[in-house]
Amino acid sequence: MRIFKKVLKILLITLIVLTTFTGIIYYKSVNYTTYSLKPDKSKFEKMVSKEDFDKLAKELVAQMSLEEKIDQMYGEKMLHSVPKFLINAIAKRRFAHIYAGRNERLNIPPWVLSDGPRGARVMDKKINTVTTFPVAMARGASWDVDLERKVNEIIAIEMRANGANYAATPCVNLLRHPGWGRAQETYGEDPWVLGKMGVAAVKAIQSHNVMACPKHFALNSIENSRWVINVDVDDRTLREVYLPHFKKIVQESKTASLMSAYNFVRGDQCGANKELLTDILRDEWGFEGFVSTDWVYGIYDGVEAVKAGLDVEMPWQDEYNYDTIDEAIKSGEISEKDIDEIVIRILRTRLAYAFAEDKMEYNQDLIAKPSHIDLAREVAEKSMVLLKNQNVLPFKKSRNKKIAVIGRLADLPNTGDQGSSNSTPPYVITPYQGIKSLNKTLGNEVILNDGSDIEQAKKIAQEVDEVVLVVGYTHEDEGEYIILSRDKMMESAKAKKLVGEKGMGGDRTSLKLLPEDEILIKSLTPLNKNTVVTYVGGSAIDMSNWQDEVPAILFSWYAGMEGGNALANILYGNVNPSGKLPFSIAVNEEDYPYFNPYIDNITYEYYHGYTLFDKKNKPVAYPFGFGLSYTTFDYSDLSIVNPELTAKDSIQVKVDIKNTGLMAGEEVTQLYIGFKNSNIDRPVKLLRGFDKIYLTPNEEKTVEFSLPAEELSFYNPDTRQWEIEKMDYEIYLGSSSRKEDLLTDTFKVR
Repeated sequence: MRIFKKVLKILLITLIVLTTFTGIIYYKSVNYTTYSLKPDKSKFEKMVSKEDFDKLAKELVAQMSLEEKIDQMYGEKMLHSVPKFLINAIAKRRFAHIYAGRNERLNIPPWVLSDGPRGARVMDKKINTVTTFPVAMARGASWDVDLERKVNEIIAIEMRANGANYAATPCVNLLRHPGWGRAQETYGEDPWVLGKMGVAAVKAIQSHNVMACPKHFALNSIENSRWVINVDVDDRTLREVYLPHFKKIVQESKTASLMSAYNFVRGDQCGANKELLTDILRDEWGFEGFVSTDWVYGIYDGVEAVKAGLDVEMPWQDEYNYDTIDEAIKSGEISEKDIDEIVIRILRTRLAYAFAEDKMEYNQDLIAKPSHIDLAREVAEKSMVLLKNQNVLPFKKSRNKKIAVIGRLADLPNTGDQGSSNSTPPYVITPYQGIKSLNKTLGNEVILNDGSDIEQAKKIAQEVDEVVLVVGYTHEDEGEYIILSRDKMMESAKAKKLVGEKGMGGDRTSLKLLPEDEILIKSLTPLNKNTVVTYVGGSAIDMSNWQDEVPAILFSWYAGMEGGNALANILYGNVNPSGKLPFSIAVNEEDYPYFNPYIDNITYEYYHGYTLFDKKNKPVAYPFGFGLSYTTFDYSDLSIVNPELTAKDSIQVKVDIKNTGLMAGEEVTQLYIGFKNSNIDRPVKLLRGFDKIYLTPNEEKTVEFSLPAEELSFYNPDTRQWEIEKMDYEIYLGSSSRKEDLLTDTFKVR
């Protein structure tokens, strides 16, 4: 008995100690110390110019020990960061501040990363919500560069209000195949759209002294194998397809940073890829900022990463550890000068933002304020794409009607994936809520049905005046692939198929809707001629099983916190749909480039999307750039101001557009260049301009484009130069990439 009591006492003491220790860790993790992101300017001379910050960075590095230099090259120490990050994510459902690069001795303030493709991710401990916009793919469908600027200004403002100053956005990876799980985070399949939207986003973010970090550099287009896959690619494909948008962002927006991708390219991981990080990014493009890794598995060899030109390992110290770097310096594999150059790059960039004067005060009152929410609704409205409409939409705003909103997603708050791009809004207006709210003012009855009981859903569809079927996906079906084990990912990649349990989100192995959605569509559509299928998701789907039977199809995407209100406004004609597809939708899934989510090596070919379908003369279900309106537009009088030009000139093009319908609306005018006279293998045509214009009924406007001849060039792998062919080119200008929608003319470069 005495021994039993002694053991019990020891166990009790141990339990008390463990409980106390756990409690302390929990308390310190959720009540972590916050730091100012601004320096004490009184301790420095006045900093104004680029040269001032370059000089200051060198002076500070000269005062640092090797350990202090390495401290600038990662986020936080793992022992402190991991508990804080995990406890806040699990217990508080918030993204904690990771303070990188703080040096109290030298008065160097830290910097804090926040994801933010659809809303600020890092949140202050006092307030756990932000404005949540439609996903980037939806905004790509808006084809509205100025709208994207406004969105990213608000995201930056709310990041600053939440104590962050480094934005892991925009995502500008190219949509090579619609099955890619993170398609929703990017703007589409075309490098020109990616570049234009990306430049607008970066400039807007950095106008509020937030360092932009476009991602993922580069060739990241498969999610379920992202930590292990190697991408082989030839020089022309790399330069002309997968890098032009990054180059445009670097050179036109002067982005402060870039995030390297997890994957390998030509055998080297992107975070340790000298060709990408040094030869191309810095030596060719003139990039002067710093590169940080994607989180956790961003590099596997710290020494190789240093030699390649990788600056910061995130979110905590792993491969950039003191012993590894110290030993490499002592062995002569790298030098301390290599470390100095990295730290100077980091400091001269981030101190310029830390010292800069702010244009406003950033406080919690700015978060999810009414004007921000209004913009979220406007973006959702301008993003929705009407693909088919057999005189069904807009629904009439008449009284005493019955409307059914049917589907498992009809009343589900569903703003997109729950990985790094997740955003936490104060509320989400679901499709049902938005439609019900609009019809309440008309005295109409709106019936909700989740579609699980097909017979009941069929009965409702027969009895109502209008049916809105809400189908599509959630974060369980697509998005960032949430899995903890790299070994498990490698095992599946080697096997070329899933091994073990699938993680959350990830790539789609089929482009068809879930079987229950297709059954619902095919069962209900014949019963009510006023049926609209509304698709919620982030990329293209295969509609071949049911599209011919449905009178109206609307892509509403993951539409953000105000998506339901926006959907109702589109359906009932308060807003004229103006979105256009930022990708092509093939007739058959086999027509897309080869795609397997579980793969360890893949070759990316030169053609994809509309360039592939054009080249192979393949019909498409819906072309790139296509979208219907409640009005009609007429194109006429295409004219080329200078039909002959030199390689140093710009081609000047004009076209007249008239609203020939009865409703005001916006039209996306698209300009393509054709290369049928080329002596080398080139696309049939490439997008080289777009503009979104507003026209009232019977109004006509002249739209003008100016395109530098250098944008006609191709990359010659033999000379390693960009070259412009002297020949006749085609101009295509119209409402989509489809041949029938385009006016055409020719011009000559001599």
